[in-house]
Amino acid sequence: MDDGTGSRGERMLQHRFGTEERARRFYDEQVLDHLNPAMRAFVARQELMFLATSDLRGGCDNSLRAGPAGFARTLDARRLAWPEYRGNGVMASLGNITENPQVGLLFVDFVEDCVGLHVNGAARIVDDGVLRADHPELPVDPVPGRKPERWVVVQVREAYIHCSKFIPRLYRGPTEGGRDAGRLRQRRPGFVESRRTAPVAAPRPVQWPAEWSRRIPTSRPQPRADQP
Repeated sequence: MDDGTGSRGERMLQHRFGTEERARRFYDEQVLDHLNPAMRAFVARQELMFLATSDLRGGCDNSLRAGPAGFARTLDARRLAWPEYRGNGVMASLGNITENPQVGLLFVDFVEDCVGLHVNGAARIVDDGVLRADHPELPVDPVPGRKPERWVVVQVREAYIHCSKFIPRLYRGPTEGGRDAGRLRQRRPGFVESRRTAPVAAPRPVQWPAEWSRRIPTSRPQPRADQP
């Protein structure tokens, strides 16, 4: 019997490829409709997450959110919130949420736990003062002068752990203090191009490894003299 777990497309492909039993075990044993204590503790340790949204027509966007450990807060077992700061005038994610509240969050710990946490649900935008009136325990950002203008609050519909099999383990580098921090925060030339001006810097030519040279040409073949 269909209990509403998973999309119609999921069900169709599970039937086509014979994975219905495996999928049923996943839905029954791993997918929750809330954040359990272990998940809430995991969120409290995270410094980044990926946010997937789409507009009313289905146009998708994926964005990064980051901050101090615990920047995303679990208000309770069924609600999760994160701050939005001044500076992003495009508001692609928030614009999508105003049209389509369905969001997909992915928290990934590449350093300690090497697992991911998926959270899917319906989002709404709340002013900072309004949310703090109900939740005075919300943290104050340690960066001087940076204060959330608003928060996004998600009503959790699904929460489950991402398999760690293919999550690489990474190691922390020097990202705080000293010249390394400034160097890492600088925009690299060539990645930003204005529609009104020329690129900041021309991209570097690709240098293929020698063992690839027979399979991947490094330039377009030139026409012969007898060819037009």
